[in-house]
Amino acid sequence: MEVEVDGQKITLPEESTLEDALKKSDVTYKEGASIGIFEEKKSQGREETNKYKITTSKGEFQIELYGNETESKKRWIENYKDFDNLKVEWENNDALAFGSFKSNISPVFDSYKFEEFDIVFGTGGFDPDKSFIIIIKEPHKAEYGIPEDGSFAHVISGRKIVSNLEQSDTIKKVEPVIEWEETGEGYTTNDLSTKVSDGNKIYTHFEVEINPDAPEGAESFFALVKDGTFKIDFEASSFIADDTLKGEMSKYENFEPRQTGAVSIRTAGYNTGRTYISRKDRPSSIAHSVIGYVTKGIELIKIAKQEDVLSVATIPNQIMLLGKGFKEAESRLENLDIKLTRQNHTEDDAVIVSQNPENTIDIFNQGEVEAYGVPESHLIKIELFDDSAPKTVDFFRHAARLQFKNVGHLSVYFTYENTYLFKAELEAEKYKEIMPENTPENKVNAGDVGITNQAAKRMGYIGVKTEDDDMFGPTGEKFSSTNIIGRILDIEKLKNLKDGDIMYIIESSGED
Repeated sequence: MEVEVDGQKITLPEESTLEDALKKSDVTYKEGASIGIFEEKKSQGREETNKYKITTSKGEFQIELYGNETESKKRWIENYKDFDNLKVEWENNDALAFGSFKSNISPVFDSYKFEEFDIVFGTGGFDPDKSFIIIIKEPHKAEYGIPEDGSFAHVISGRKIVSNLEQSDTIKKVEPVIEWEETGEGYTTNDLSTKVSDGNKIYTHFEVEINPDAPEGAESFFALVKDGTFKIDFEASSFIADDTLKGEMSKYENFEPRQTGAVSIRTAGYNTGRTYISRKDRPSSIAHSVIGYVTKGIELIKIAKQEDVLSVATIPNQIMLLGKGFKEAESRLENLDIKLTRQNHTEDDAVIVSQNPENTIDIFNQGEVEAYGVPESHLIKIELFDDSAPKTVDFFRHAARLQFKNVGHLSVYFTYENTYLFKAELEAEKYKEIMPENTPENKVNAGDVGITNQAAKRMGYIGVKTEDDDMFGPTGEKFSSTNIIGRILDIEKLKNLKDGDIMYIIESSGED
């Protein structure tokens, strides 16, 4: 029998299992992730003539036609098959043009203002016999000999591919995107002993292409999927959602329609911080910033159910240097053609604790990044007690920026005798609860990390003691006012700290 795994057709013996299919296709499977299995029927297909996939010599991108009916839109629908093999005739920082070909365009002798990734028909020297398909790369005003109806479509995915196209590149194929009606015959499972059938289509993961117009939102999404998974905490007919960062503030950056496959973060109101993936087309929203698009595996999104954990990849991958040594960081960046500048402690034994720019998109745009290093002796390992103090650990990760970064930091507020007190740079206590949770009973141990809970006035203070104490918690409060959220694994490093210093911290399982 023949099945398809992530687009790869393979042949298997009868009675084969999902595990057999994964081994034969040699895909990388994340243990425990849900896999989608479809029994596809051709009669259920329907052409979506508002979306087209354009395969080029550099890769593929997708466009979506605008909703209004224009001559340009009609021209595209009637002639898209004739655009195979068109070459990039010219390109610059503002735009590129495929062509040329003959058309019946009536060019307007005027300049127009174009938006980023708009698509228009244009002419060379206002001659319809020298017509082009022009893709706008940067917002600008120009005279391209376009018809009066202006742009008829825009690029919705593969924008990096478009930006990298050169005069030597060619359109290989233009084809409409085929979507499949929901039939109830697709399902998800993480049971690898599940039998597969002839004609099954199997999807192990989905891919998200990050929107370059949402650099800060992109970092939130990278933090959400840092373990390579998207957890479905809620699902509806029009979307699935992951609540891992629910409650975290996110900047509104990108106002776009939430078309099928759009990844958006709610930036205001109820469910702020929740990350959505659209299953159906929805209009733009002033509360949803679109940070990317699903470019592969949308089928998996459409059939996934609540509590599924889906494997996800991003394009590009996040550039997160924190916690790495300079040599490791330089090796990775060299492959990306990005220059790294060492700062502060610049020796090879340094650990990177901050980077500038902080955002992946900004680093790619600038082609360089500054990395701030400290000796390894200044980086403190902490084990967090997610099971026994989940709410307070959430507060701590936010306060120390560990929700979004591999290395967090806290300012040393005050030190005395065997006690170190820290105050978060971010006042998370304004919108994060610190109810009593995992309070000690008889004593606290050296290295225990405590946070003052809502039973005391100094709520939100973070502390640690270097000696056992059977009277007061790590912040100097009585036990009932102290939540124990973790322990420092290398407590001897605290002796390097004094008032006003920064404590750099990295999470550890306690078994490292």
